[in-house]
Amino acid sequence: VKIVSNMNEALDHIERYGTNHTEAIVTKDYGRAQRFLEEVDASVVLVNASTRFNDGNQLGLGAEIGINTSKLHAFGPMGLEELTTQKFIVYGDGQTRG
Repeated sequence: VKIVSNMNEALDHIERYGTNHTEAIVTKDYGRAQRFLEEVDASVVLVNASTRFNDGNQLGLGAEIGINTSKLHAFGPMGLEELTTQKFIVYGDGQTRG
């Protein structure tokens, strides 16, 4: 977590220290939120919502049977479907998950 003085500083920080797994922004500026969603490279990007929503069941994928902390979810022999990644976008207005 880092409080930054501008959007470019935020994006630079995420690019350097981010996980490519889950990234979030808290902002009132819709344009800033859209830029964040477009430019941040992560499997789940959230606007004004808790990063705890990155959960298979919460995303409608069913129960999790394994944990992967990268964007590529398959291992071993892979076809076209396994080489395709998804980027989930979550909009909120302050929701948390207890």
